[in-house]
Amino acid sequence: MRPVLTAEQSAAQDAAANAPITTLMDRAGCAVAHAVLGMGAGYGSRVSVLAGPGNNGGDGYIAAAYLQRRGAAVTVHALAPPRRDPAIWAGKVAARAGATVTAWDEPRPADYVVDALFGGGFRGDLPELGPWTAFSGPVVAVDVPSGLSATTGQAVAGTLVASQTVTFHGLRVGHLIGDGPDLSGPVTVVDIGLPDVEPELWLTEEEDAPLVARSRQAHKWSSGSVLVVGGSSGIDGAAVLAARAALCAGAGAVMIAAPPSAEERIRSPEIMSRAIGSGTHLTGADASAVLDTAARFDALVIGPGLGSQTGSLVPELLDRWDGPVVLDADGLNALADPGPIAKRRGPSVLTPHSGEFERLTGEEASYLAAAGLAGATGATVLLKGNPTFVLGDRRWVVTSGGPELATIGTGDVLAGLIAALWAGGLDGATAARSGAYWHGRAGAHLAQTRVVTADVLAETVAEVVRR
Repeated sequence: MRPVLTAEQSAAQDAAANAPITTLMDRAGCAVAHAVLGMGAGYGSRVSVLAGPGNNGGDGYIAAAYLQRRGAAVTVHALAPPRRDPAIWAGKVAARAGATVTAWDEPRPADYVVDALFGGGFRGDLPELGPWTAFSGPVVAVDVPSGLSATTGQAVAGTLVASQTVTFHGLRVGHLIGDGPDLSGPVTVVDIGLPDVEPELWLTEEEDAPLVARSRQAHKWSSGSVLVVGGSSGIDGAAVLAARAALCAGAGAVMIAAPPSAEERIRSPEIMSRAIGSGTHLTGADASAVLDTAARFDALVIGPGLGSQTGSLVPELLDRWDGPVVLDADGLNALADPGPIAKRRGPSVLTPHSGEFERLTGEEASYLAAAGLAGATGATVLLKGNPTFVLGDRRWVVTSGGPELATIGTGDVLAGLIAALWAGGLDGATAARSGAYWHGRAGAHLAQTRVVTADVLAETVAEVVRR
């Protein structure tokens, strides 16, 4: 787990530091210089440092000093004179090292640019950067690219595009959302001795995504059992994808409860199925039959391929079933508001994409709004996207996947994966976080060799997890 901070949290962290600010600035500038050297700069390389008047500019001055001492020809273009004592000190260090310090002017020929104008202190007013925005060589941004909000990920026109960003102690929220991923490049996080603060989010890493181990004496009903409630005319494949993913993720027994018209097309030998009702869709009249079937299962997935003609089915299942529920797709669309989720006696994991979230809540989808939904309902809310957020008692962000997952059916695979991990013994929040992480890993692995489709993704989950 790695902290992800807002600009305000980063500023509070700086203010709470025990080390002198000049020491921190020296460490930060050294890290930036190493990043430039790592990109190929060396003796004789021409480096332009764009320095603002604040501490971000101070980091740039120190980077200039280190690079000059390594034989680079460094010019610092000062947007304004250093404003505070630490930055004034850093400017003198750069000048003593032999770097050329000049007032803001037209660009000089350069091989590398260091963007140390504003960083996380940007407040929405970006000066005209003119030709600098057309620079085609490597750009290293200090903290965040200037013009990008470290908190919201929104960028103003003219924001410099970084080839790499060097930041300190933790990622910024703005690196991960909005325009940030397209403008920041790979982000290197450097420890310069800042204190810990409670972050806005936690980045999910492999150690935060546990899997379920089977005991030597396990049998199919002790390894986690999942019932998928879904399938209707024309979209029965969604329920099959969720069921197959649950099996591939380790569930010992998986069944699909579907209306007869969909059940007769489910011909996967490893998946049990049961026809319920007499129509083309499951409805409220079928709730008792679904619950009778569910009695033997550890977790329910409600929604994949369920269709829109379900009547009171979903609210009744939520009210009468006390066990774990993964509510996905048409299971979410069947609710007029989050009330039935909040009234549940059992635990819930919701897996909306942005459109489903907005239909359910009437709010624009964001991790903050999703955290509000989690707080109001007591559910874990997994807001799908790039990145994906898992909100509950803690706020997690998952970045293991990418745009390769933007294809039909991958959400059904994720729902089945979460249900299998939950049925196998993880708590709901951990199952959601772990499922999202391994879902993303499987997609990224598969994308190396082919276009990602949901049917192959389910099998790849098993391969990646096994590794």
